[in-house]
Amino acid sequence: MQKHSIITYKLLFSLILNLIFCSLQAQKNPILNIPTRQDTLNGSITPERIWWDIQHYDLAIKPDYSNKTLTGTNTIEYRVTNKKHSDLMQIDLVSPLKIDSVFQKGKKIHYTQDQNIWYLKIPQNQTSTHNKILIYYSGKPTASIKPPWDGGLVWARDSLNRPWMSVACQYKGASLWYPCKNTMYDEPDKGARISVTVPDTLVAIANGRLKSKTKNLDHTLTYKWEVRNPISHYAISFYAGSYVNISQIYKGKKGNLSLDYWILDYNKPKAENHMIPEVNTTLKSLEHWFGPYPFYEDGFKIVDAPYIGMEHQSAIAYGSSYKKGTNKKGGDISNTGWGKKTDKIIVHEIAHEWFGNNITAIDIADRWIQEGFAGLAEELVIADISGKQAGNEFMSGRFRTIENDKPIIARYGINEDGSQDNYVKGWAILHMIKTIINDDAKFQEILKGLNSTFYHQVVTTNQIENYISSTAGIDFKYLFDQYLRTRNVPVFEYQTANDELTYRYSNCNENFAMPIKTSWTKDIWIYPTTTWKSFKTEKQNLKAPIKVDINFYINTKEIK
Repeated sequence: MQKHSIITYKLLFSLILNLIFCSLQAQKNPILNIPTRQDTLNGSITPERIWWDIQHYDLAIKPDYSNKTLTGTNTIEYRVTNKKHSDLMQIDLVSPLKIDSVFQKGKKIHYTQDQNIWYLKIPQNQTSTHNKILIYYSGKPTASIKPPWDGGLVWARDSLNRPWMSVACQYKGASLWYPCKNTMYDEPDKGARISVTVPDTLVAIANGRLKSKTKNLDHTLTYKWEVRNPISHYAISFYAGSYVNISQIYKGKKGNLSLDYWILDYNKPKAENHMIPEVNTTLKSLEHWFGPYPFYEDGFKIVDAPYIGMEHQSAIAYGSSYKKGTNKKGGDISNTGWGKKTDKIIVHEIAHEWFGNNITAIDIADRWIQEGFAGLAEELVIADISGKQAGNEFMSGRFRTIENDKPIIARYGINEDGSQDNYVKGWAILHMIKTIINDDAKFQEILKGLNSTFYHQVVTTNQIENYISSTAGIDFKYLFDQYLRTRNVPVFEYQTANDELTYRYSNCNENFAMPIKTSWTKDIWIYPTTTWKSFKTEKQNLKAPIKVDINFYINTKEIK
């Protein structure tokens, strides 16, 4: 689903600026991470991408566990959006996988390779604006060494030493395992079909609903799954293992929602005692805050995975320990105890169905949109269980994990991920906005409004910023600019003398002006800027310490 008129030119302009900046910086610092030509081709909207819009993927794969190879086809239905277009179509597929042949309407299509980019010679004078290309491919796909962080095929074994396969590819993209348009700005409007052929001792799971299961003469089974809704390239996935199914119905905001738990056979008791209650509690809370689950047509699944977790649309990966807590050991990274009230992986990955899959960042540089809101979901579910103050304390306990190594937003157009602070610092931004608004009903309206306004769409950071500010009736540009685009933590400086409290912000952008709640002799809101302000107070108050409310991510410094 492309947004050419506005988004395309925004990204192209950003790309040009980034390249100019990098060129200038390279003269000063030769070891700076300069984007390569492949980075640009992979991360930008090229002339060979812009003229066609993905309508549907029909993917069929046969993974070979013993040889760690993959053979498959992908039929890509596309729509021509500009008749005067390049005669080349850019398809992405990462070596050592290779395209074997390409056909359109039964005729062979010529193609060339430029490392991980493949150019298909498509006729310019096509009579129809809607066409399909059939791509045959094969090879030994990149294997993930540390899934899901590095991306690739996961060739694992379960605890009974049986084959267990999956894939995770958020950072580098789905071209690690199938030929596609490896960009986040364009999603197949009509969804996808995923057929997986595996030995008849295994069960294959993919996105959406199971449409058929076929026995083959070579002692294999082909499982055909189908997604009806738009889906990002990296949210398409598959799993193959010794699975059993638990099927239930959840009575949600839009009616009956099918819940399917695909669990390794020996994990069934754990799923019944832990996972099912956690999922039901989480769905109830998130439908309250975010609105209806966005994919009722495709159902909801959670699948045992050989890695910690991933937001594969309607087929969430779960690889934690069936324990409450923020890690596999059942601990709590916030050190508040509140993190032990939920299973973080279940909450975080389910939240991505709204922010990540329903609303998808147009460029991975804006990934905070997905991770920040998923972090916020962790807080909201804890608050629903244990009270608002518990949620606030859980969030403030995470402040110390923010690294401030670099800005959250990375460079556009080169498939560059920003700081990992996009998780907790992105969440902190939303938490502070919630605190400043100080109206849960209004904040809920914003969250639901985002999911309805940008339903099944790709978005930019600016769209999210503008919607929040407009709906809240408060201009939060200063806050977004400070915490998304710099790594500096504002410092609230104050001094008390002559019956006056004097204060300001430092170590921040000039326009930074976040109101904060302070605990002095009583709770009071003050409105610092980067210019010194002061007000008269009673002498006895000057001896009392000033504490900034725990809900604000700033540093405090008393000037003596």
